[in-house]
Amino acid sequence: MPNDRLHHVEDLLRLHAPQVLGALVRRYGHFDAAEDAVQEALLAAARQWPSAGVPDNPRGWLIKVASRRLTDALRADDARRRREETAARLTPRDAFAAPAPGESRGPSEDDTLTLLFLCCHPELTPAAQIALTLRAVGGLTTAEIARAHLLPETTMAQRISRAKARLRGEPFRQPGPEDRDQRLAAVLQVLYLIFNEGYTATSGRALHRADLAREAIRLTRAVRRLLPHEGAVTGLLALMLLTEARSAARTGPDGELVPLDEQDRTRWDRAAIAEGTALVEEALSEGPAGAYQLQAAIAALHDEAERAEDTDWPQILALYDLLVERAPEPMAELGRAVAVAMVHGPGAGLAEVARLEERLAGHHRLAAVRAHLLERAGDREAAREAYGVAAAATLSVPEARYLRRRAARLG
Repeated sequence: MPNDRLHHVEDLLRLHAPQVLGALVRRYGHFDAAEDAVQEALLAAARQWPSAGVPDNPRGWLIKVASRRLTDALRADDARRRREETAARLTPRDAFAAPAPGESRGPSEDDTLTLLFLCCHPELTPAAQIALTLRAVGGLTTAEIARAHLLPETTMAQRISRAKARLRGEPFRQPGPEDRDQRLAAVLQVLYLIFNEGYTATSGRALHRADLAREAIRLTRAVRRLLPHEGAVTGLLALMLLTEARSAARTGPDGELVPLDEQDRTRWDRAAIAEGTALVEEALSEGPAGAYQLQAAIAALHDEAERAEDTDWPQILALYDLLVERAPEPMAELGRAVAVAMVHGPGAGLAEVARLEERLAGHHRLAAVRAHLLERAGDREAAREAYGVAAAATLSVPEARYLRRRAARLG
């Protein structure tokens, strides 16, 4: 099965990429040069392994090839070469030795978390954090990341290059206790943004970018393996699974958007829903519920309803009340406005939307929610106008088409 073999190789490369990069950065420093060397080793493996077979010690193979590429690059600069050779002599061999099959010495999965902390350095912009995380930890090529973000490869290459240059000289270690929580929050926010861009693309012709959504889930699973008792991590993974479970039903035959209350729920992924629901229960037992745990609990209530009319909106509203109290954020308040409308009527929901006008001025989601509530209230002309405003404001082609159809139906 050539395809199965290819997928197996891709999975191995993504599994080992952060550990190999961690090994090189720990020994040599120079995150930018080490990352380039690892990418070259990954490309070499992607070309050779499908036909020649996977080596007995794939991680050791990657470390050896990447180390050779990095050493060659460093030797181009005599001063740097002397500095790196001195550092290498001072490094205990066991700190870098590639483990034999079955051994646990050498690079460990802890490197994945260390790399995530490094890629989410607070001085990098969110866009740079996302791009660097996908490349260094996710193992995606610059071309793949550029395609996912609908940007030219040269633009993405420059973004990644600037981010790596900014990290030059940063120590390869996890943050201390004083700022660990802040850095972990940044890591989770980056993973959340990657997932959201995959689940509902903010621009372009596709509504769903499955590759980004899957990658965010994979990386979040990796973080949870390392931090199994962090409620926020468990909650974020649950939220992703419960949301992604609906992806097959979100689009029609022509790629058109299908809203939640009109979806064919038999197409939802029940295994993902079961796993996500179990994770929600676990996350809520691991301490005070934060934003990810509460959003996951809301998603679970939606997924557990066999029909749209069976949705427990009073309970969802109660969760939204907690969410906006503990993590006040405009989009959470907009979601609460919808829940208010479903419990207390569209007029009450529209009053909540009006309070968000200043903070969400010009955002297509505010206009879309207003249009939906105006339609439910029977104000067809105002709803049609609001749908048109929302359609003009979004950069997503499927969303714009859906909003224009809603407006036309009222015309």
